Amino acid sequence: MEQIAILASGRGSNADRLCQLFKQHPSARIRLIACDQETAGVYDIAREHKVPAIHLNLELRKNHDALLKLLQDEGITFIVLAGYLRLIPSTIVNAYPKRIINLHPALLPKFGGKGMHGMHVHEAVSAAQEKETGITIHYVNEKYDEGAIIAQYKVALNSNDTPQQIAGKIAELEAKYFPSCVEEVIRDLGRC
Repeated sequence: MEQIAILASGRGSNADRLCQLFKQHPSARIRLIACDQETAGVYDIAREHKVPAIHLNLELRKNHDALLKLLQDEGITFIVLAGYLRLIPSTIVNAYPKRIINLHPALLPKFGGKGMHGMHVHEAVSAAQEKETGITIHYVNEKYDEGAIIAQYKVALNSNDTPQQIAGKIAELEAKYFPSCVEEVIRDLGRC
């Protein structure tokens, strides 16, 4: 049984969908939600789903060995970044090879890297007058948005789409594809 930790920085819409999917799942459970923001909405999601939640404070984020120990003590075997904005330290990446995945709100390698998250991405996509955008689900390595791509899902854009409209299209893709893609990656682990 995979024990999943969700790392988040915001309100937790994707964490909510993952908690719903894995609530009675035969091969995986959400074991922990961890957030780097003290007052983020994802804590409400954790309470609603009765999932333990912790604040990844500065001290914990800087002490990579302590963070790794916390994850291991909780029995975490798989990590999902769902709106988590910080770089994952190599100590964690090396301890969880091909067991950390991220959701990025654009078609990587375009519009990725440090600082490219949320509305920053949608504004850049709009400014570049892209004809399509989408989401990328990828493995995490030591660099922002450079891990091997697992899946990409695309959506067409109109020339007059605002960044807010692009954000809405991306949110629809996330809701439709992200939970099932996470489930498929976990299912494939069981076949190894």
